[in-house]
Amino acid sequence: MKKAFLLSLAVLCLYAAKAQDNNLKKRPSVGFQFTLLDFKSAQEIQDRNLAYVINNKNLFKINRMSPALTLNYMQGITNNLDFMGRYTASFIDYPFRNTTSTSTGDNFYMEADANLNLKLLPDNYWVVPYLSAGIGASRGNSTWMAYMPFGAGLQVNLFNEVFLHLNTGYRVPVTSKANYSLAHSFGVSVPLTEKKIAPPPPPPPAPEVPKDKDGDGVLDVNDACPDVAGLASLNGCPDTDKDGIADKDDKCPDVFGVARYGGCPIPDTDKDGINDEEDKCPNVAGVARYNGCPVPDTDGDGVNDEEDKCPAVAGVASNAGCPEIKQEVIKKVEFAAKNVFFNSSSFQLQKKSYAPLNEVVKILKENPTLQLDVEGHTDNTGDAAKNQTLSENRAAAVKAYLVAQGIEASRLTSAGYGQDRPIADNKTAAGKAKNRRVELKLRSY
Repeated sequence: MKKAFLLSLAVLCLYAAKAQDNNLKKRPSVGFQFTLLDFKSAQEIQDRNLAYVINNKNLFKINRMSPALTLNYMQGITNNLDFMGRYTASFIDYPFRNTTSTSTGDNFYMEADANLNLKLLPDNYWVVPYLSAGIGASRGNSTWMAYMPFGAGLQVNLFNEVFLHLNTGYRVPVTSKANYSLAHSFGVSVPLTEKKIAPPPPPPPAPEVPKDKDGDGVLDVNDACPDVAGLASLNGCPDTDKDGIADKDDKCPDVFGVARYGGCPIPDTDKDGINDEEDKCPNVAGVARYNGCPVPDTDGDGVNDEEDKCPAVAGVASNAGCPEIKQEVIKKVEFAAKNVFFNSSSFQLQKKSYAPLNEVVKILKENPTLQLDVEGHTDNTGDAAKNQTLSENRAAAVKAYLVAQGIEASRLTSAGYGQDRPIADNKTAAGKAKNRRVELKLRSY
């Protein structure tokens, strides 16, 4: 056991020697602790083992413990190593070893020891765990004894280096009559001295007042233009056009510009308001939405694509850029529409309607850019809702016939308007006959 103590002491000293001193050592402090001494559990640990004591729940059993009071003194050696001296007193029936003397009851018992506390953290932390080891002497019933205390503790910084201490220790006897014991204690320690504060360093000598000839706030030693007032951001040089380029480096000192053009503005060759760096057509005036190029005219018909309803097919301006629909074609379609007939109150096409509709099919195939709107109408005979449905079905029937003859459905629309758009007086039979009709309207877009 002595070898273990010496080895622990050597480790503590080696650690202390390597610790750096940065004014975190503990100030001289005194403390008061309440201590509980346990000889029975310590003897069982020695005779049997720690597991036996723990399994039998004897380690912290109050009825095995004797109360004592402890005074201690602490002082830092390094940031992580403290000296701790303790004096403990109590009235107990001390269990001497290696003696046949009978108990004489409780007697005054005292012990004093010197320890080294190895802290895992310096005192500027709120909670600091530590290990301790030392050497001590005790006196009971007029007998002096020696022991070695080993333990662990927890230090809590309450305020201004007033610490709460919680620790437990195992005392190993050195002399023959001394006995093994456990000691559990808690208490506080307070510093005896004020914390030393290093005095501030003496002020440096007053430097020589630097020169600033042009009074621009930039010292001559750093001023690239010491004779002309300028800006600190330009090393003391002026910037007339405020473009961030000093006049001495600016090819256009009176006009706001950019550095990559030597302080001159970015050029705009075609004068369209879009500078050449952003202009994809720098030599031809254009518009911003086409990156400086003119609005395109894909089909070259003189109507730009933004206004051209048929931008891929050349047309005429009067037809929004689409090819002009010939009047003779329009008349053929209108004639065909007048010869489309249905069975009465039905949307079934009569066979005599096929020939005129086939003519419409021919026209659409010969003119693939044209589109056709099919509109159905009725007179005012009967229910308006039924007339609406009938007109829609008749227009749809014409569209379906044209699709069946090979015309793409995407080129055709159909709609019914019922009796809402008469072209003649519904009060006469002739007028009603004109109102019962299908209209075919060609368009380019």
